[in-house]
Amino acid sequence: MNISLSWLRSMVSDMNIGIEEISGKLASRGLPVESIRHLGVGLEDIVVARVESVNQHPNADRLSICEVNNGKDILQVVCGAEVIHVGGYYPFAGVGVTLPDGLKLKRVKIRGEYSNGMLCSEKELGLGPDQQGIMHLKGKVHLGQILTEALAIDDVCLDVEVTPNRGDLLSHLGVARELAPGGDREIVLPEIPGAPVFDFEVKTEQSEVSHAEVSIRIDEPELCQRFLGVIVRGLKVGPSPEWLVSRLHSVGQKSINNVVDATNYVMLEMGNPMHAYDLKKLEGSQLIVRRAKDGETIQALDGLDYELNNMGGTMLLISDVSASQNIAGIVGGMQSAVTEDTKDILLECALFEPKSIRRNRGKLGISTDASYRFERGVDPEGHLPALRRALEVILATAGGKIDGPVMEVLPNSWSPPVLTLRLSRIEQILGVPFEIKDIERLLQPLGFDVKADGNGELSVIVPGYRSYDVTREIDLIEEIARTHGYDNFPDKMGKFRPTSVPDNPIFQLEDKLRNVLSSAGLLEARNSAFAPESEGVVELSNPISKEESCLRSAMLPDLVRCAEYNFARGIRDIRLFEIGTVFDWLSMWEFSPLEGLNVALVVTGLQRPPHWSEEINEIDLWTLKGLLEETVTSSGWATFSVNPKSEVIRSRAEVTEDNVVEEWRRTSKSYDPQLYHLGVHTLEDDGDGHYIRWQFVVDQLFVPSTALVISNEDGGTIGLAGQIDPNRIDAPAWAGPVWAMELCLPTEIEIDTPSTLRPISQFPGMERDLALLVPPNTSSKSIFECIRELGGEILEKIVIFDVYRGEGIGDHERSFAFRLHFQAYDRTLTDGEVDGSIGEITRGLLENLGVEQRI
Repeated sequence: MNISLSWLRSMVSDMNIGIEEISGKLASRGLPVESIRHLGVGLEDIVVARVESVNQHPNADRLSICEVNNGKDILQVVCGAEVIHVGGYYPFAGVGVTLPDGLKLKRVKIRGEYSNGMLCSEKELGLGPDQQGIMHLKGKVHLGQILTEALAIDDVCLDVEVTPNRGDLLSHLGVARELAPGGDREIVLPEIPGAPVFDFEVKTEQSEVSHAEVSIRIDEPELCQRFLGVIVRGLKVGPSPEWLVSRLHSVGQKSINNVVDATNYVMLEMGNPMHAYDLKKLEGSQLIVRRAKDGETIQALDGLDYELNNMGGTMLLISDVSASQNIAGIVGGMQSAVTEDTKDILLECALFEPKSIRRNRGKLGISTDASYRFERGVDPEGHLPALRRALEVILATAGGKIDGPVMEVLPNSWSPPVLTLRLSRIEQILGVPFEIKDIERLLQPLGFDVKADGNGELSVIVPGYRSYDVTREIDLIEEIARTHGYDNFPDKMGKFRPTSVPDNPIFQLEDKLRNVLSSAGLLEARNSAFAPESEGVVELSNPISKEESCLRSAMLPDLVRCAEYNFARGIRDIRLFEIGTVFDWLSMWEFSPLEGLNVALVVTGLQRPPHWSEEINEIDLWTLKGLLEETVTSSGWATFSVNPKSEVIRSRAEVTEDNVVEEWRRTSKSYDPQLYHLGVHTLEDDGDGHYIRWQFVVDQLFVPSTALVISNEDGGTIGLAGQIDPNRIDAPAWAGPVWAMELCLPTEIEIDTPSTLRPISQFPGMERDLALLVPPNTSSKSIFECIRELGGEILEKIVIFDVYRGEGIGDHERSFAFRLHFQAYDRTLTDGEVDGSIGEITRGLLENLGVEQRI
C-alpha cells in the first residue's frame, strides 16, 4: 500500500515525527515499511517559466522559437510542440540540467538556431505518459518556482506491507489511526479546495429504492449487503485540478478525469471503492444487483471482453434492465463509463461479500484496487461518510448539483460485534497485568469502545472497519500487545503453568517419526509444496512460476532433487527425510483438494562413518528395508506388509504402464464416481488392481527389480521403496546407489497408550532350534507369522539365524534355521510343554505352507 507522507500529515496535524520514526512505529505495530521513495527526485533543477513570445522557426515548419522567462533571464528555446500559449507557464530545464531519464542538456544549434534548454512534457519529467505536448501548468504558480513545489510533489511515498486480514489499513485514514497519538479522534480530513457546503437526506428501503425515474434493486442480499446511490446532474467532466492530480500521483495513481479521480481519491483516503455511471447510458435508469447468467459477457474498463460463466452461483453483476454494466466489486463496464460528454452520473458506494469477490476475481483473472479492498473487507459503517466525501470532491472539481436523496438499499442492518475481555486472561496471555485505564488508553484510539462490566470483565464494541479480523477475545489481547509495544514487555519470563492438554495426535506422530529417523542418522529437509505439472494434479490459480504451477502429489521428487544438489557439491553420503503434505483430488468437481501427510527418505553412501578398524559397507536394499520397517512401525499403521513389486502385481490383476498412464490422464480431467473412493486417494482401473496418483509419480523413479510395495491390512498400497533409477537422477560417476522410500501416513491417528513396565521373569526360559525345508515361493514372513500364531502364549521370541542352499537339500529348496525362545512368567516350563508347542508348529507349517522340518 503506497502512503503519501504529506497526505498523512494533512490528516494528523500534530504528527511531528520524522520518516524513520514513522517507519519504526509502523513496523512495531505489524506494518513494516518495505521502501521509502522520495518523489520529485531528479526534478530539483526544473523551474516554472513563462513563455513571452512564440515565432515560427525560419528553417523548419514544425519547430517554434520561444522566448522563455525563467525568473532570472529571458532565453531563446527551440520547441517542437504544436500548441504553445504566450503568457503560459511551463516546466523549464536549462543548460546543464539532467533530466530524470539521465539526459544532460547542452546549448545546441537546431536548424541554424540556438536552443538554451527545453520546455518539458510529462513523460520527459517522469510525471505521466503524455509526450506530445508541453506540460501546461495551471493554478497558483510563479516565475522561477521549483517545479516540485508548484506541483506539490515534494513528498515521500511509503510502501507499507499490509497483511490480508487488515483491510482497514488499505487507506490513508487506516494508517493515520495507527500513527495519531489520539487515534481516530484526532484525525481530520483535509479540506477540499472549492468544496461547497451541502446537506443530503438518505432514503432507505430493504430491497428496492427509487427517486424520480431512477431505481436501485438488490436481488442477492447475501452477496450484496448494502448499496447506496446518489444522482449528480449538470457535471462538466474534464481534467482534474493540480492538487488532485498531485495527490494521486504521490501514490502512483494515474489521473483520468475529475469524476473518476474523485472516486479514486476517496478510495485511497478512506478505503471505500466507488463507481460512477453515466446516467443517460443506463437503460431504464435502473441498477439491479443480480447473479450473472452463463454465457453473459461484458466489456470492462480495461478494454477486454469477459464471459461470465456463473460457476458456483457467486458471480455478481450490476446491470440495467437489458445489459450488465459492472462486475460487482471488481471492475466497471465500458458501456456506462464516464466520458467528457457525461452530464449526469449515478454515484455508487456498496458493500459486497468478501469471499465471493475473492473467488470471482480469481476466476476472471482480474485484480483491481477495488477488488483488493473488497475481498479483504470494507468498513460496513463507512459508506455514508465516504459518499459525502466523494460528493465534496466531485462538486468542487466538476461542478453539478445533487438531485434528490441518497438512495440506500439495506436488506439487513449491520450492528457492531460486542466482545467480552477478561483482565485475568490478558495477564495470563501477556504475562503482565493491565488496568482498565490502560486498556482504554490502548484500544480507544483504534476505535474500540471499552466499557467496564465489573468482576474484572470489559465489554468491547468493535468498530466496523475492524469487524473482519477482531472476532475473539484473543484478537483484542493481540491489539493490546501490539499497541502497548512488544519492546515494552519485560525480558524476564514470568511464572507460568505447563499445559496438561496433549498435542494433537498427528503432531505427536510427526515428533515420533522425527525422533526415529534422526536417531538413524537422517537429517530433515524442508521443501516447498509447489511442483511442476508432471508431479501434481492440483493446479494453482496464481502460480509463482510455470515450473511450480501445481501442488505436489508426492514428496520424493523433491528429495531426489535435494540429493542432486548435494552430489553437485561433492557430498557422497546423503541421508535425508521429509515429513510434509501432498495434494490430490477426490473428485475434479470438488472445490477443495484433499490434503494428505506423507513421510519420505533418500539415503546413499556408507552405512556409517568410516573407521580404520573395520570395513564399512555401502547402504544397500537391506539397510533400506530396516529403515522402512522401523518407519512404518512408528507411523501408526497397526498392520502392514512389505513385498517385492513383482509379487504384488502377480497377486492383483495385471496392470500395464500404458493403461495406467491412459487411465490417470483420463480421470485427471473428468469425473467418474466409479474411479474414486476414500482411503489413500486410490484410483482403481478396470481390473482389480489399484493405482494411486502419488504412486504413479513415485513408482516411475525406481528400478523395477528393487521396488518394494508397502501394503496395509486391506491390501491397499500405502508406500513404495527401492533404488532410484540412475536415469532418473543426475548423479556423478562416483556416487553409489540411491535408495528411497515414500509412505502415506494414516488419516486417523490414535494416541499412543503409555508403555507399561513388565519385570523380567523370575523363571528360566528354554530355547529350541528349528531347521525347515522351505519351498521356493514361500517367504520368510509367512513362516514367521505361522510360527507366531501356533506357538501360543509361551513363545516369547523368534530369530532366524541361518539360510542354507546346497548339498543335502533339493535344487530349488532352501533351509531356514529359526531359534525359538519360550518363556513363562508364572512358572518354570517343562520339556513336555515346549515339545508339544514345537509339534504344533511343525504340523501347522507342513499343512499350511508345505514347509517340512529338516532332520
